[in-house]
Amino acid sequence: MRAISTMMLRLLALVGKELVEVIRRPGALVSLVFGPFLIMAVFGLGYNGERRPLETVVVIPPESGLPSDAEGYQALAGGGLHISAVVPDVATAERGLASGTTDVVVVAPPDAEAQFRAGKQSVIEVVVDTVDPLRANYAGFLAANLANGVNQAIIRKVVGEGQDVAIAAGEPNAAKIPPEVVAAPTRAELRNSAPSEPQVMAYFGPAVLALILQHLAVTLVALALVRERTSGVIEVFRVAPVNAWEVMAGKIIAYMLIGGFIAAITLALLVGVIGVPILGDPVTLAFTIGLLLLASLGIGLLIAVVSDSERQAVQLSLLLLLASVFFSGFVLAITEFSAPVRAAAYLLPVTSAIGLLQDIMLRGTTGPVWRFAVLGGIAVVTLFLAWRGLRRGMSGA
Repeated sequence: MRAISTMMLRLLALVGKELVEVIRRPGALVSLVFGPFLIMAVFGLGYNGERRPLETVVVIPPESGLPSDAEGYQALAGGGLHISAVVPDVATAERGLASGTTDVVVVAPPDAEAQFRAGKQSVIEVVVDTVDPLRANYAGFLAANLANGVNQAIIRKVVGEGQDVAIAAGEPNAAKIPPEVVAAPTRAELRNSAPSEPQVMAYFGPAVLALILQHLAVTLVALALVRERTSGVIEVFRVAPVNAWEVMAGKIIAYMLIGGFIAAITLALLVGVIGVPILGDPVTLAFTIGLLLLASLGIGLLIAVVSDSERQAVQLSLLLLLASVFFSGFVLAITEFSAPVRAAAYLLPVTSAIGLLQDIMLRGTTGPVWRFAVLGGIAVVTLFLAWRGLRRGMSGA
């Protein structure tokens, strides 16, 4: 009984030491909570979720016989393209492309109607000048929609002329189906069955929360343990005697408390200020945040064990942050990656956490429950490896 009491006192002392070191720097705590929140606020004010329409010039050769009014082509293009001008020659349009005032040039074929009447396809050329592959694909997609609209306009015109000929030949039912319906017999109407339709800031809120918690847990615990290893404190612990698991347990409890505190404040700001809903069970939400913090602390402790300086720990933490931004689903959906990369991405705690937090908060469900097991597995493996490494280091100290 006395041994247990002594062990608990040592553990509480270690927890208190970590808490005092963090509380001594209130500015760091404030920046950890309000810094990302302010960045989110600026992001929300500067980006409303809609892409800027691409400035587009349409080239209509005089011999094509196609109309040359920009308003008509704007109606065909929709909101993704802004038809700024209709010009008769390609050279004029490409000058704007070279100067950067034009994003897309759409060149109509000179004999589109004649080719159609002859049963042949014409080519609508789309010209862009960008090294961004996503922007090039997006421009091609929008230009294809414009081409579909032009095709429908040609079909409407030909059908209308054919109906006029048929009516003149004594077929009164020839105009029973309007040319517009013949050219486009169906149209799409979007129906979103999701339980909530958040705005951009609200949608990214859970992902930002997951990224913040992972990064602060990894960085804080890694720097704390590396500082103790390089300053000789670990040798003092060894003489005390304090074993490896007590050192780790003290840090885990302390930083779980700190991480939970920051998570609570950030959630309050997300819900109260930004308007992010919490449709799911709050207990499940808290459990998910706890698993994320535990897995992140395991990775941070492992980084500290393999690092020989604070600089190396910071570098490894930043590399982990960079990988998390690219591969966790924060920027690009995880489904966009190939299967091997997608599997590797789940080695990052934030990958599972983003999916779980978005499902719990925005859908009211947990989605695939194996993501809980992934977070738990990361925590168990990393904490075990960190304990083995720290124990070996303390034994050899």
